[in-house]
Amino acid sequence: MSSNQYLAAVGTYSAAEEPGVYTVGVDTSAEKMELLDEVVAGPDPTFVASHPSGEFLYAAVRTEAEGTIKAYDVDWGSGQLEETDSAPSGSLSPCHCSVDPSGEFLFVAHYTGGAVSMLRLTDDGGVTAPADVVQHTGSSVHPERQRAPHPHSISPGPAGRFVYVPDLGTDEILVYEVDRDAGSLSPYASVDVQEGAGPRHLCFGPDGEHVYLINELDSTVVAFDLHDDGTLSRQSVTSTLPDGFAGDNKTAEIAVHPSGDYLFASNRGHDSIATLTTQADELRCLAHTPCDGQWPRHFSLSPDGRHLFVENRDSDQIVGFDVDEQFGTITRNESELAVPQPVCLAWVPEPGSTHSEIV
Repeated sequence: MSSNQYLAAVGTYSAAEEPGVYTVGVDTSAEKMELLDEVVAGPDPTFVASHPSGEFLYAAVRTEAEGTIKAYDVDWGSGQLEETDSAPSGSLSPCHCSVDPSGEFLFVAHYTGGAVSMLRLTDDGGVTAPADVVQHTGSSVHPERQRAPHPHSISPGPAGRFVYVPDLGTDEILVYEVDRDAGSLSPYASVDVQEGAGPRHLCFGPDGEHVYLINELDSTVVAFDLHDDGTLSRQSVTSTLPDGFAGDNKTAEIAVHPSGDYLFASNRGHDSIATLTTQADELRCLAHTPCDGQWPRHFSLSPDGRHLFVENRDSDQIVGFDVDEQFGTITRNESELAVPQPVCLAWVPEPGSTHSEIV
């Protein structure tokens, strides 16, 4: 398999009886995307996560009463998915999931349920009932969006000792220590974000010393120093929007370039990808590139950092961009694929290779 060829999985908003999880072959040298397989997963399998082995895939499905995690075997060569297992997610409306770097656990954030959970994974890729569910409490200042806690994502730290949970409803990042023997999440620390910010997603710098948080409600990015003990200290903050923009906007995804010199952030409403520099320990917005579609709910950098793929939910498309590795700017290329309401793209590492998802 060429170093320019990748396999990706896509989660979508979909009706319970319609295909909702897709696999896509991506050839960056030919600027080509190809739909390989599609499966019916249930209502709104919005977020997907790959096992580090590349052999398994997990989808967070918003079934009624309690969410469901679906497990799939992945044939990397053909992209074929085979459902092998399922388990309750632990609470209402799972909106994000991630796999522990060791491949032992799946972590799930539940927006409506206001909880996070931890599920053990079996050696053959199966998923068990939640080993732990932690309910969040609290609220913040937004009269509609922050009446209750809303954990929006859950991401393992670089060493896997801690997981980090931005809570849109309480304007906090909650840090949990992972107890591998007990299969539990122990509250460890909390970090306040400015009132009304609405923390959504975060990513880790490649040096393991920085964390970058995107806030949905006030369209900002905050940089933190990440300390050896897992705690965070605030460094700087900047807007994701150009000066003078007066329209409605909600940010969505954030990712750091493998060089560590640039960040990318998506604006829904302004419908753009913002490029920010992280150099000199100060966030600064460099450019805003139209996403060539509507409502960029998610995007992913290719594992080599040379390309960026945007999931435009409201225009039913995934579009590709080239990344200028020197300046961090992005340019639309010929890659495009029609997918109904795409909301997440996760890279599936080739078994035995170094391809991995950038989070």
